[in-house]
Amino acid sequence: MFSNGQAISVSGLHKRFGHTVALDGLELAVDSGDVAGFLGPNGSGKSTAIRILLGLLRADSGRVRMLGADPWDDAVALHRRIAYVPGEVSLWPNLTGGQAIGILLSLRGRVDRAKRDELLERFDLDPTKKARSYSKGNRQKVVLVAALASDAELLLLDEPTSGLDPLMEQVFTACIGEAKAQGRSVLLSSHIFAEVERLCDTVTIIREGKTVEAGRLDELRHLHRTTVSVLLDSQATTLAQVPGINDLVLDGQRATFTVGEKDLGAVLSALAGYSPSSLVSAPPSLEDLFLRHYGGPHFGADAPNPDESGPSRWGGAR
Repeated sequence: MFSNGQAISVSGLHKRFGHTVALDGLELAVDSGDVAGFLGPNGSGKSTAIRILLGLLRADSGRVRMLGADPWDDAVALHRRIAYVPGEVSLWPNLTGGQAIGILLSLRGRVDRAKRDELLERFDLDPTKKARSYSKGNRQKVVLVAALASDAELLLLDEPTSGLDPLMEQVFTACIGEAKAQGRSVLLSSHIFAEVERLCDTVTIIREGKTVEAGRLDELRHLHRTTVSVLLDSQATTLAQVPGINDLVLDGQRATFTVGEKDLGAVLSALAGYSPSSLVSAPPSLEDLFLRHYGGPHFGADAPNPDESGPSRWGGAR
């Protein structure tokens, strides 16, 4: 296993398609053994970055290292050490799922049949059926089994649970936890906030080809405010005078507001004097972090990249 330094290191990455700027100085890092979330709506540059990491596109400028090597110059050697799962899977229609998995596993040399069979059972996939008969979810299972059954040091997962039902999403979550325990590194591009929060150690949010937020998820949460909803025995208007309370919304005796980490203790102490009958607090979520950069009037208005197509998964027109 590649255990020292960073599994992925991207600095100042630029890529243009004609007049369209796909990547504009992107910064991205994945520490060895970490699961890293990679977030941004369609048109933000995620797929372009992943294709550069796969050696399918050449960057215009910037530095890219994956497992200590250059994805463009060392693509053949690197592809024996990585596994890629796309969100849209095309398989050989006349081959069975088992045959497709065998071909994909053979690209990396040794095949662990016991591990493959275990994953087939866990993902409830019949490997004897022809690929043309598979649903989208079953096609997704084929590439997931092939990736997870390999001994790849780095997993590049681009919307990997697309088409899976909630039960299979739980199986996927468990498998990623096992991969991390084995010391493998994971780059997870996903539109499911709960999935990223559950699995990832770090997160990188990009917009218009630039990194706008990056770091360990627990540290990034500390930069944002906790939301508090409190029900008082009297009218809640008096809370407007409490230092540290922000964004106060009143509804009779109920008040909802936000409070920064450094003010939380003082605000809770002040609330005790108002005889609250109930109090609910919610820490900042990954969705809050994301909407900080995408929730404004320009949400969904990013220029689309030529390599990204289809309707936006984020609720805005591309």
